Amino acid sequence: MDDSTNLCLACGLCCDGTVIGFVQLGREELPAYRDMMDVENSNGEGFFLQPCKKFCGGCTIYTNRPKQCAKYECALLKALDEKELAFDAAVDITKEVKQKKIALQERLDSLQIKLHSQSFYFQMAELNKLLLNNGAGLLATQDHLALRAELNQLDSLLSSKFGGSMF
Repeated sequence: MDDSTNLCLACGLCCDGTVIGFVQLGREELPAYRDMMDVENSNGEGFFLQPCKKFCGGCTIYTNRPKQCAKYECALLKALDEKELAFDAAVDITKEVKQKKIALQERLDSLQIKLHSQSFYFQMAELNKLLLNNGAGLLATQDHLALRAELNQLDSLLSSKFGGSMF
């Protein structure tokens, strides 16, 4: 396997719902994925929300993944392919994002903030909206200010290294 494939398989941030909120499926893909995913069907096409049900610490259907997944290239992968970034540096960036994600989830749990979406991507958009609207007086404490800072740091890292923002 090449470095690009190894990075994708080690990272999984698009599959676990950190970088991408959903995967679009074409009409021809629906029969194959309907049985293995919770596919929403609309006008003959479908999609499923992330995290992917076939992600278990890594993509378990990598060679048979949906077309949108196979075509997706984050900015980190592009930088690796263009030799702008070494493999080890790219892996370190994915580890940093995963650590920030865990820290953010732990802070949410400690503050007992309940979000409705199952997808981390959409949870962070929901949290951002809640914080912007100062829902339930959330900006009143240092803990909530720290939560806001952590959310912004993670989004900035995703934006600069992966080419996508959560909001």
